[in-house]
Amino acid sequence: MPNHIHLIWQIQDGHEKAKVQQSFLKYTAQQMKFMLAKTNEAELAKYKVKASDREYQFWERNPLSIDLWNRPVFLQKLNYMHYNPTTHIGSFANIRKNIDSSSKFYEKGVDEFCFLTHYLAYAFSLATLPIPTLLLQNSLLTTL
Repeated sequence: MPNHIHLIWQIQDGHEKAKVQQSFLKYTAQQMKFMLAKTNEAELAKYKVKASDREYQFWERNPLSIDLWNRPVFLQKLNYMHYNPTTHIGSFANIRKNIDSSSKFYEKGVDEFCFLTHYLAYAFSLATLPIPTLLLQNSLLTTL
């Protein structure tokens, strides 16, 4: 899915969801801006906005965040993330080839991102997760 992202993450003690989310979106937007400034200025121009607080906008405002407070909800969202691309790229076999999915990590233990942690590495009961876990979904602004 080239135009949006799904992430499952845990907010560590001492951090607030809104600030962590804001920092992530700001950092990734800056990195996209820096990359496009070096490689594709015409594409970068598509993200230019007339706003008092920014020159470019990559992410839509108000991303969807869902609290994942128990294992069934967590697993449902994880499976959704892995199977959702099948509606757009055809089959689960194609997802295995898709480097933009963590499904390969769960299927074969291959971490092409170098930062994934298997959810079973956290000792949690069947009822609850140890710390609040969130699903973040956000879309890039369309560049048409």
